[in-house]
Amino acid sequence: MSAREDAQAPGSPTEEVGVDRALLDRAIGGWRGLIDSGVPAGLFVLVYSANGQDLRQAVLAALAAGAVIAVWRVLRREPLQQVAAGFAGLAISAFVATRTGRAQDFFVMGLVINAAYLTAFLVSILVRWPLLGVMIGYMRGAATGWRTDRAQYRAYVTASWVWVAMFGLRLAVQLPLYLAGAVGALGTAKIVMGWPLFLLTGYLTYRILHPVLTEGPTSEPAIETA
Repeated sequence: MSAREDAQAPGSPTEEVGVDRALLDRAIGGWRGLIDSGVPAGLFVLVYSANGQDLRQAVLAALAAGAVIAVWRVLRREPLQQVAAGFAGLAISAFVATRTGRAQDFFVMGLVINAAYLTAFLVSILVRWPLLGVMIGYMRGAATGWRTDRAQYRAYVTASWVWVAMFGLRLAVQLPLYLAGAVGALGTAKIVMGWPLFLLTGYLTYRILHPVLTEGPTSEPAIETA
């Protein structure tokens, strides 16, 4: 067997890394969600700023961008549920902004979503069922088994705190801008704290979880169940 074939053999380190990355991507979202929210938001701010703060034109531009992304994803034969969910969030944002007449309300759904995720991750840690452990454990076919391994439990708690920090930082920066009606700054913050912050958080999560996803169970005693 060649070195390349050996590296790709079942159970090899290369395969394990690929599996771990796929599991993390499925559990925490991925780049598709960032495109769904980032591109329309960026276009919204661009048109709103360059067209005399015309809210209607900005909303239409964002919806058009969202529609193009949705069609592109359908052509790629991605699950229709994901496509519909992505466009639905954009449509709700557009509806809220046009109903209130306030451009900053285009971003209110993003704030609500970040607050919801922050709450979910924080509560899951406090009740000793860290959300990443639940999601990734389920995907690996061991929905609760990871809780009997102290190393895995600690890693999932630590990684979940990283996500709490990310969502909290987004809210800490973007909520004051929303309340101040600073549309341009809010849109910029959403984009800057989208891709870069997500990728950094995903990388840190991978570094924390990779050892416990690839190594066997430890001999440490099981944690006390909550």
